[in-house]
Amino acid sequence: MGKPKRERSLADNEAMASASMLRTSPQKLNLVAAMIRGKAADKALAELTFSKRRIAQDVRKVLQSAIANAENNHQLDVDRLYVAEATVGKALTMKRFRPRARGRVGKIIKPWSRLRLVVREREETV
Repeated sequence: MGKPKRERSLADNEAMASASMLRTSPQKLNLVAAMIRGKAADKALAELTFSKRRIAQDVRKVLQSAIANAENNHQLDVDRLYVAEATVGKALTMKRFRPRARGRVGKIIKPWSRLRLVVREREETV
């Protein structure tokens, strides 16, 4: 009994990793994701390692996880991987308030975001 097995949403030459609660705004995270879209996996790791942006270390961890998933779960060649997709979305938003002058209040928005990385194995060119 039970539910039938869900079909795999990715192709056979792809692997995915995601992070759901990254403590930065989606706009800032998308700047880092745009840096690595379409690049080879090893070049993207090097670029994230030496990036000055704080969130780049979390993106690097997700990329390392996607590479490990490709190698261990799907038996893909690590040397031929590249970042096929890097999508960013909104997660929850914490709302805080700060007292201001004359009884007013200043709204403080603390956004969280989510990241989904898909790595794909390059086709052999003969």
